[in-house]
Amino acid sequence: MKYNLSEIMHKAWKLYRKGVSSFAEALHRAWNSAKAAPVNAQRIEEAQQTAGITEPVNTWAGWKAAGYMVEHGAKALFQAVLIHSSKGDGQTYRASFFGASQVQPLEVQ
Repeated sequence: MKYNLSEIMHKAWKLYRKGVSSFAEALHRAWNSAKAAPVNAQRIEEAQQTAGITEPVNTWAGWKAAGYMVEHGAKALFQAVLIHSSKGDGQTYRASFFGASQVQPLEVQ
């Protein structure tokens, strides 16, 4: 598998600027993140297929970053266990996913 080294270095610097103790640790976490990305993508795809969901999906934070707001009271369509690579310890977490039909554009102020 080929990795985008420029992207990994950008992520390492971003983590280091956020206060990771050393640049070596930030680089380690950035590499873990790059290695976990395809595994996480596969887990999301499998969970989405199992749930029978065909619309575009994202996490609450993912929709917010894309400029959308999950409607109040919306229930997650499915969950997936993902690798929390940015902490550098290989821990997993359960992420909830919402569909495009459950979001609306954020109001621009």
